[in-house]
Amino acid sequence: MYWNAEIECMATEDLKKLQYRSFKGLVNNLYDFNRFYHDRMKSKGIRPDDIMSLKDVSKLPFMYKDDLRENYPTKMFSVPNTEIVRFHASSGTSGKPTVVGYTQNDLAYWTEALARSLTSIGIGSDDIIQVSYGYGLFTGGLGLHYGAEKVGASVVPTSTGSTERQLELMQDLNVTAIACTPSYLMHMSHTANQMGIDFRRDTCLKKAVLGAEPWTESMRSKIEGSMGIKAYDIYGTSEQAGPMFSECEEKKGIHIGGDIMYVEILDPDTGEILENGETGEMVVTMLKKEALPIVRFRIRDITSLTDEECPCGRTSPRISKITGRSDDMLIIRGINVFPSQIEYTLMRIPQIGDQYMIEITREGALDDIKIQVEIKPEFFSDKVEDMVRLRAHIESELKKYLNVAAVVELKAPGELPRFQGKAKRVIDKRVI
Repeated sequence: MYWNAEIECMATEDLKKLQYRSFKGLVNNLYDFNRFYHDRMKSKGIRPDDIMSLKDVSKLPFMYKDDLRENYPTKMFSVPNTEIVRFHASSGTSGKPTVVGYTQNDLAYWTEALARSLTSIGIGSDDIIQVSYGYGLFTGGLGLHYGAEKVGASVVPTSTGSTERQLELMQDLNVTAIACTPSYLMHMSHTANQMGIDFRRDTCLKKAVLGAEPWTESMRSKIEGSMGIKAYDIYGTSEQAGPMFSECEEKKGIHIGGDIMYVEILDPDTGEILENGETGEMVVTMLKKEALPIVRFRIRDITSLTDEECPCGRTSPRISKITGRSDDMLIIRGINVFPSQIEYTLMRIPQIGDQYMIEITREGALDDIKIQVEIKPEFFSDKVEDMVRLRAHIESELKKYLNVAAVVELKAPGELPRFQGKAKRVIDKRVI
């Protein structure tokens, strides 16, 4: 089942020709009408005539998050405010907020991407989807809302919070799909257990569209096993537009709308462009954005790319599951550690529940890592020797997979904080 078979099943060479035409037009437009990109290209001695093929993308300079902050709020826009129909913005927790603007065409392409994604996982007019992403300046809620309406699904715009009420609505309205962060779905599952709700028996929920934070295959297995649903990964950032691209029912990578976004994978240290199948940092160029053009944006997410045809029949490029970010990598005593590696290890241990926290401290010149984990009720014990043995086992597994020692602190069920939006699982107390 396809939403746009002409694009989704286009031959690879034809797609590359389409991408080049779009990219060439984009560069011409930016050189003539966007001061930021004109100056950036001029400083590198690049003119539109230098772009003779798709490979010439690499001649253009990179764009960074700081560029958006330094040009706050709208200095990088290519259209006047009279053509802007919506603004979204980041929280600004790591610096100056970034503001994203949309023309009517920008919203149309965003919605088109989501319609393809939802169709690819079998969500359509027969579905009732509960959108439990935040609504407002965050792009998740409104993005999924319009995409779901586009495919004819009925939308329950619950946003985040009021979890017990959300579960009641899920039951009363016979909700068949939910869109939210994986951490919020796990929180919802925990609350359901406390309320005596069995997802298999008491709800019609069949599918979950999960994104906005990294999550592992181990977490997918836990969610699907405990709730009896199918969980699909969706990907996007506010700079791109918002959540846009998802896995299909085959779950063999996230399909990228090649007519909408061009993807490169590079070595984060050298900037060298890597071959298909090699893991590195994703760089994106949005081929159709009007209000806020994005060209060679270093998005910092770590993944790999393939253009092999998917078993579903789609020929669109696919990226593998995001395994971390090049800028949130933890360096512990000279060892590179991604939070997703820690989660992967923890989720393999059956006694551990869904909640954990990572705390990094520094004593003198040495970094220390402490990981707090909740133990499932059936494994939590008052016997000190049982808990000591379990803690030693967890520490041993972490050392085996991370190559660095971590101190584990066991927590009773429900003791760690829950998150209704993006989970904040890493607390770095080092003074760098």
